[in-house]
Amino acid sequence: MKRRIRLRGINGDVEGKCWESDTLLRAGRLSEIDAAAIAEEIDDVGEEQYDKLESAFRVLMLHLLKWDHQPSMRSRSWTLTIREQRRRAERKLRKNPGLESQVDEALEAAYEDARLEAASETGLPLGIFPARRSFEHAEIMQRSIVWPGDED
Repeated sequence: MKRRIRLRGINGDVEGKCWESDTLLRAGRLSEIDAAAIAEEIDDVGEEQYDKLESAFRVLMLHLLKWDHQPSMRSRSWTLTIREQRRRAERKLRKNPGLESQVDEALEAAYEDARLEAASETGLPLGIFPARRSFEHAEIMQRSIVWPGDED
């Protein structure tokens, strides 16, 4: 009787099951592997990378919206958050070039959330923030946002 690998075991030990599957794959013991479970885990990894990119875009656009609509509230913290989220997005795209084709989709989804969060965090009416994304990818990533004294 052949043993089948389930990547999500009773204890949720995905990492252990992945290592075990890796060992079986490298040994050529393909009949012992649950290919459907492996495919599902690969899909999950891809979705996780997309979600991280979308999250970086969301936080980035949230701070750009606040920057644009609350100039008197601008802070060094906002500029540092913008810089950090740009690095995260750039790193995610560099490590996962397949995500490039999904940038516009991620930006659209992220903007919807960023707009709602900006209204909530600022106390400004939702209608103040454009209903459609007004930022292009290049602007989001390259627009100069500098706090005095932090110039590169």
